[in-house]
Amino acid sequence: MTFIVRDLDRMQQILTEVLGAVRVYDSGSDTFSLSEERFFLVGAGEAATWVATMRGDGGLPRTYNHVAFQVERADLPGLREKITGLGLEIRPPRSRVEGEGDSIYFYDDDGHLFELHTGSLRERLAVYVPPAEPVE
Repeated sequence: MTFIVRDLDRMQQILTEVLGAVRVYDSGSDTFSLSEERFFLVGAGEAATWVATMRGDGGLPRTYNHVAFQVERADLPGLREKITGLGLEIRPPRSRVEGEGDSIYFYDDDGHLFELHTGSLRERLAVYVPPAEPVE
């Protein structure tokens, strides 16, 4: 996924401090693509997610369009503290179905919405789609 941002350093701070991302590339003044860019890995091993940031016009409207990252429930308080410490806007949570997991939603400085979610897709589907009743 690629995020267009006004400030590459600020987005790097958010990615590394909140998501534990590791920067693996910085184009510097070279522009092999559309503008200066940086690449990050979020997560470990083959399951790591490649996140790119490119310098450009940020300033998106604040909507519910978002990207979600799975986190451990025990990590939520510390993550909330990091997000607040960075001065980022936390969005109020949406209503939840019991067993769906908990989330923190926050905006970066360019209006991208991030979700840190404690549940998995498998767990959510188990809540949303109850098992079929046995056929007699």
